[in-house]
Amino acid sequence: MQDGKYVILCLDDDQDVLDVLRTILEANDYTMIEASSAEEGLKMYKESAPDFLIVDLMMEEVDAGTNFVKELKAMGNTAPVYMLSSVGDQLNMSTDTSDLGLSGVFQKPINPTTLLTTLKQKLGQ
Repeated sequence: MQDGKYVILCLDDDQDVLDVLRTILEANDYTMIEASSAEEGLKMYKESAPDFLIVDLMMEEVDAGTNFVKELKAMGNTAPVYMLSSVGDQLNMSTDTSDLGLSGVFQKPINPTTLLTTLKQKLGQ
């Protein structure tokens, strides 16, 4: 938490997606920190200790999102991590997302109600 607000780290290489997430999150009293690459995301994670993470599955490199999540797990991350993907529903059906260290998957384009409901549940609000 920063200044009494939950901190959400959003990692995506599409600025439009980050802008939509920021609009939703800040309108609902969350602090959003963004990163456009896995490398930048790790730096922001270490600096900000976010309460919740949203990570794009496919970024600048095919496995960037999954490698980022594996790195978080190795660092002992305890914050919920949700993957953001255009193949979200198929990923949920074909993969045990908890094996990847994920709490779940959001489908692109993200549904604001689903996002906010999930945040409230996972952050105990």
